[in-house]
Amino acid sequence: MSEDQSLQYAIHDESPRILVVDDERMIREVLADFLSMEGYLVRTAEDGNAALMELSRHHYDVVISDLKMPNMGGIELLEAVAKHAPNVLTIIMTGFGTVETAIDAMKRGAYDYILKPFKVEEVIHVISRGLDKQRLHAENLRLKEALSLYKVSEAIAASLSLDEVLQTVTDTAIHEVRADVVTIVLDDGEGGFFERRREVHPEAQLEGSTGVLDPHVLREYFSEDRPLRVHGKNGMRYFAVEPEQARLTSMIVIPLRVRGRMIGFLAALSFTRGKRFDEGQRKLLTMVGSRAAAAIENAKLYEDLKATFEQTIQGLARTIDKMDRYTAGHSDRVALYATLLAIRMGLTADQVQTVRQAALLHDIGKIGCVMNLNKPGKLSQEEYEIFKKHPGFGRDILEPIKFLHPLIPGVHLHHERWDGRGYPLGLKGQEIPLLARIISIADTYDAMTSDRAYRRALPHEVAVLEIDRCSGLQFDPDVTNDFQKCIDLHREDLLSKGEQIPE
Repeated sequence: MSEDQSLQYAIHDESPRILVVDDERMIREVLADFLSMEGYLVRTAEDGNAALMELSRHHYDVVISDLKMPNMGGIELLEAVAKHAPNVLTIIMTGFGTVETAIDAMKRGAYDYILKPFKVEEVIHVISRGLDKQRLHAENLRLKEALSLYKVSEAIAASLSLDEVLQTVTDTAIHEVRADVVTIVLDDGEGGFFERRREVHPEAQLEGSTGVLDPHVLREYFSEDRPLRVHGKNGMRYFAVEPEQARLTSMIVIPLRVRGRMIGFLAALSFTRGKRFDEGQRKLLTMVGSRAAAAIENAKLYEDLKATFEQTIQGLARTIDKMDRYTAGHSDRVALYATLLAIRMGLTADQVQTVRQAALLHDIGKIGCVMNLNKPGKLSQEEYEIFKKHPGFGRDILEPIKFLHPLIPGVHLHHERWDGRGYPLGLKGQEIPLLARIISIADTYDAMTSDRAYRRALPHEVAVLEIDRCSGLQFDPDVTNDFQKCIDLHREDLLSKGEQIPE
């Protein structure tokens, strides 16, 4: 039987693939005949060089190699297989049946050895035992993957950050599916798709571009409910830009669907010779994808909500500044100073964001003060009493808006004083929320260094001296100290960039 004819006994593409390597044609053909009849898919090669060429073109589960061959012998082939296709089971055939030869072959990565002349039944038994060991190893990996999948599912469900969800998914595909490259393509909301994230395995040795998937071809393919796991050249039709130099070995693509709507694709790519994805890995990635799709959609909705939230705050802040031409830009400046101070004090990113947003809205209650804020001169006592109500009005304005509740302490209490002589509640010291203490000093600094209807702006040095004088009276001493350092650094930074700073 010829080498190509031996393929007719293959049950299907998932049958174990065996490469027989021997410089004797008769031995190659005998093994190919018998192994094919056992249901294996078999090819042969006459020496180590030919075997490596075949391994570069196709995936194999088992390599049976003679020890002594011209050009490249069995030991050299073992070392090359261990380096380029570590998952391949290798079996050595030798007519030199010394213990030393067998031990040397096993040390270099051989699973087992067969002595010539051999019985075909013995060869089949060794192969069967080796494949059983591989299957047991694969099952153990599946159990580990199931545990990993549970942990991944929890991590995905717990996050509303799109970047965190995508990072979790790509990390899973990289390490659990052992992909060289993972890419996530998402819809752009306008009928198109774009690559949102790409991750490369830290140990992957890739040459040139790894290509760009074609989302339109993929969308057409997944218009029918069918899996996509392909190997080698069969995957090229799914690329808009084919890989350069790097040759595709295997690919899995998972559609990301939410309530029947396609929101993107998750793809795992292998460019490592001999490392083909199996059906179990596709199923694992499918389960990850199904959980990720809903999380991605929720995260995108949350991002849209945050954007709306930010726009709402900006709109309200603009409303405040429009009321008084002398305080135009005041909310933005207070937000800037308060943010710099919060960062200086080591607050978390979420806390810094709350400080910034509360500072933008700290004067929202002025909307409720029916009085002329642009009048020349200082306010009368009656007007001042009306003005002092604006923190309470601010609280009342924000109270019905649930997602603005974290900002209320900064809006309501930024006129409290460290010595307890502030308003509206007369809180003292640590009773005043840190958010309010931060906004208080930023608000005061900007008020002093800005023009008002009744006076010109004070110089920076005068304002800083006044804040220092009021430390422990109006302001928290610790906050005062951090503010003076951060405002000086801010001004130095502006100068280094050639920007103008207030006197």
